[in-house]
Amino acid sequence: MAKYHIWTIGCQMNKAESERLGSYFEELGYRVTESAAEADLIVLNSCVVRQHAEDRVVNKLHALKALKQSNPNLTLAVTGCLVDADTAGLKKRFPHVDHFFEPGERPEWLEGEGWGQILPRNPAPCSYVPIIQGCDNFCAYCIVPYRRGREKSRPLAEIVGEVRELVGRGAKEVTLLGQNVDSYGHDLPDKPDLADLLYALNPVEGLWRIRFLTNHPKDMSPRLIEAIVKLGKVCEQLNLAVQAGSNQMLKAMKRGYTIERYRRLIGEIRDKVPEIALSTDVIVGFPGETEEQFQQTAELLSELKFDAVHVAAYSPREGTYAARNLADNVPPLEKKRRLAHIEKLQEAISTEINARLNNKVVEVLVGAKARDKWQSRTRSGKLVFFSDDTDRRGQLVKIRIDRTSPWSLRGKVES
Repeated sequence: MAKYHIWTIGCQMNKAESERLGSYFEELGYRVTESAAEADLIVLNSCVVRQHAEDRVVNKLHALKALKQSNPNLTLAVTGCLVDADTAGLKKRFPHVDHFFEPGERPEWLEGEGWGQILPRNPAPCSYVPIIQGCDNFCAYCIVPYRRGREKSRPLAEIVGEVRELVGRGAKEVTLLGQNVDSYGHDLPDKPDLADLLYALNPVEGLWRIRFLTNHPKDMSPRLIEAIVKLGKVCEQLNLAVQAGSNQMLKAMKRGYTIERYRRLIGEIRDKVPEIALSTDVIVGFPGETEEQFQQTAELLSELKFDAVHVAAYSPREGTYAARNLADNVPPLEKKRRLAHIEKLQEAISTEINARLNNKVVEVLVGAKARDKWQSRTRSGKLVFFSDDTDRRGQLVKIRIDRTSPWSLRGKVES
């Protein structure tokens, strides 16, 4: 039996698409292998949102060149955000790759039917469900609209049917995915929104938890916040990317909101959902960012105290507005210093927030086992590790927290 191997890097959307690719290959008679050297088919699901991610993809492709040379019958394919319309250019750059196909698309060289209906046979307790592809925002630094195209929502009934099927196969939680989930439905005939989808999913029998990401501050509606309040299965967790604490930087980034508007939105969310866990994304060293503007970002994070901050140093992405029009004029060492400053600041904030859970009992949904520890998450998305000889996969378990850190919690099963 032929074997396949999928290497995935990047966002949850890539992970969801890799799961579907794997199921598709299995429908065609392939069997999965963890070893690339044993595979007859290798797919790299790529990310180029940051330079570090693109470097890893390119290094992996170069490493696989020797494997391809030693096994001419090996089929090597690439999907994800490295792939754009210029597949001829990619083929010239990586001649040992047999096929390039755009993210979310069916691998056309394989003959098979039912691509749109392919779902994981044995989904994880916490499963990903793409609801909208692409993005219409064209933030100055972002390559996504150029690689995944404009926004295209999936029909609401199709998503509900997919979630029912995943739950029937063992899923307990779903995370709804999109480059901007808050734009969901605007391109569909009856114009449903994300709140409509949440109301439609909440009654699904056997579904315990619902999450969604990624959100955009300019598109988050009061109706969506109200849905979080009213719907018992929607988790009290939001990622709301701010990217910078300076209005000048937000304008340069083409984000479409002001810091004042962002603050009001955070205040409204916390007022209506006091137990909410909030995370955000930040870019340091964007073209033209001064020390004063950077300090505004640091001060905003100190003020709003997020549960988690995902910070990255700006790197130009070819084809974006920033790469075409703005000089990358913040020195690399300065970007590194600013990144380290934010990481240290947030480590202290996360330490303080997570310490409040010490000796508290939390309910977690258990996923996979990592070495001798079960890995699980609270409704607010906190990562919790615990030891137990019982098979806890897919269960809701009460855990008393006895150790906290900025990144995760540990505890024991509460008898």
